[in-house]
Amino acid sequence: MGVFFMFGIEFVPDLPLNNLVNNCVLAENHGFDAVWITDHYNNRNVYATLALVAERTKRMRIGPGVTNAYQVHPALTASAIATIDDISNGRAMLGIGAGDRTTLASLGIPMDKPVAKLREAVEVIRRLLAGERLSFQGDFFRIEGAKLSLKCSDIPIYIGAQGPLMLKTASEIGDGVLINASHPLDFKYAIPQVQKGSPKAGFDIAAYASFSVDSDEEKAKKAVMPVVAFIVAGSPETVLERHGIVPTEADTIKSSLAKGDFRTAFGSVTDPMVDAFSIYGSPDHCIKRIRELHEIGVTQVVVGSPIGPDVSESIKLIGEEVIVEFGDLGLNLG
Repeated sequence: MGVFFMFGIEFVPDLPLNNLVNNCVLAENHGFDAVWITDHYNNRNVYATLALVAERTKRMRIGPGVTNAYQVHPALTASAIATIDDISNGRAMLGIGAGDRTTLASLGIPMDKPVAKLREAVEVIRRLLAGERLSFQGDFFRIEGAKLSLKCSDIPIYIGAQGPLMLKTASEIGDGVLINASHPLDFKYAIPQVQKGSPKAGFDIAAYASFSVDSDEEKAKKAVMPVVAFIVAGSPETVLERHGIVPTEADTIKSSLAKGDFRTAFGSVTDPMVDAFSIYGSPDHCIKRIRELHEIGVTQVVVGSPIGPDVSESIKLIGEEVIVEFGDLGLNLG
């Protein structure tokens, strides 16, 4: 997959699927290249959702953003994404990461050796997708003679990564990396870590960004503030320091969210926090930030939650006023 510059979009399957699929079709019609569906047990199943998206779209790449190697055996993940590739006529991509520690804990699953486990899982998935009858004896997975009935070895695998070791690993085992970040400072840190591995030609560096666009900049900011509050609460101190955010400010948001006091949590989000952890504002403002990311080395921007105060209208606005500005860089998937 030759990458120049792509626009992806993320949807959470926590709303009626007909609405979600309609928004995916709208995104495709407005120039988006890829759609990522989040994978959490408490929402609608990611692969059932992707199957519906595959049937209603024609051009966009589609995949989970991201699954993990703890909740589902990699052989089942390989089977699921191969099925999506079959339904979509070769448009599947697989996003996989270590998993969310809090979510795994709620299921009683310990997060042990995430980098090593992910590395094994990706090897198993690749070899099964390539059509191999696999016997594999690893530290985490043991397989005796497993084989898929589908062969689709060209499914790109993206690694969800944040820390330095996972970023380096992503470029060693993946075709791309999904980095939950929106600000150039985070990519000035992350991209050199990725390059310490061995990224292949066309390796895709994706900014999986909280995004909110509207012609009214204040409306865009108001829509993104709840998402930013959760990002701030979950950010390690090193990331907060990178953006000059005082830890006590983050602690106020974290404790308020823990108590369910959303008014205080969202009201404690400052303008520097919004700037650090989202791409927001008017189309011109968003274009400026995206250009900064591209100049650093980002090759895909994933438009993540909330997208904007009105999701459908924001998708149209991005297509008509943002994506067109990058037409000379775009990846033609048609």
